[in-house]
Amino acid sequence: MNQIDLKGRVAVVTGGAQGIGLAIAERFAASGAHCVLWDVERARLDGACAALAPRGPVTSQVVELTDDAAVAAATAATLAQCGRIDILVNNAGITGGNATTWELDPAVWRRVVEVNLVAPYLVCRHVVPAMMKAGYGRIVNIASVAGKEGNPNASHYSASKAGLIALTKSLGKELATKGVLVNAITPAVARTAMFEQMTQAHIDYMLGKIPMGRFLEVQEIAAMAAWLASEDCSFSTGAVFDITGGRATY
Repeated sequence: MNQIDLKGRVAVVTGGAQGIGLAIAERFAASGAHCVLWDVERARLDGACAALAPRGPVTSQVVELTDDAAVAAATAATLAQCGRIDILVNNAGITGGNATTWELDPAVWRRVVEVNLVAPYLVCRHVVPAMMKAGYGRIVNIASVAGKEGNPNASHYSASKAGLIALTKSLGKELATKGVLVNAITPAVARTAMFEQMTQAHIDYMLGKIPMGRFLEVQEIAAMAAWLASEDCSFSTGAVFDITGGRATY
């Protein structure tokens, strides 16, 4: 593993209690960061913190990311405890299951957009001012190749991730002279707990689209996120970084 220097940095990772978020937190901790995990489930947070503790300082906040007041409170608590937030990874997300657009329940469609797009906006709304005040920040949004291409039977997920890509580009331009860089990662599918929300047919479809013929490993996403969260990433902002095993065509 190549060493990325995040020593002394405070990194908030949403959805950090499992899957991709936990892998990112593990890589950040190995690079010297103080990780702050934001997630909705206390039991999983406690387990993740226990696993990360031997690697370095780790704290957590239970937060419903679609609730503006809850995000404001978590931001204030993190700043009070850690003094600053240098890195933000908007990772938390859901798939919402699979169905054709006309068969998806409106409540499910809205919930996916709330978790995958509105929540990152709310988190940025509260964290960005602290980064601007400090004159430094790195924001990494975990989008998806579905946001570029649009997966069939996943219009809610695809639309939410396309929106996150656009949010990345807009926010990156707004912060370009503030010392705060904003970038997105568009992974192909990785085998995580989100598979439980998908049909086997949809899983097979996604695997069949990857020229490398395998699923992405969460540690591979974490490696890319670590560089984007570091000072070495100094002239990329509003950009979209592909990690799809050759699937993406742009």
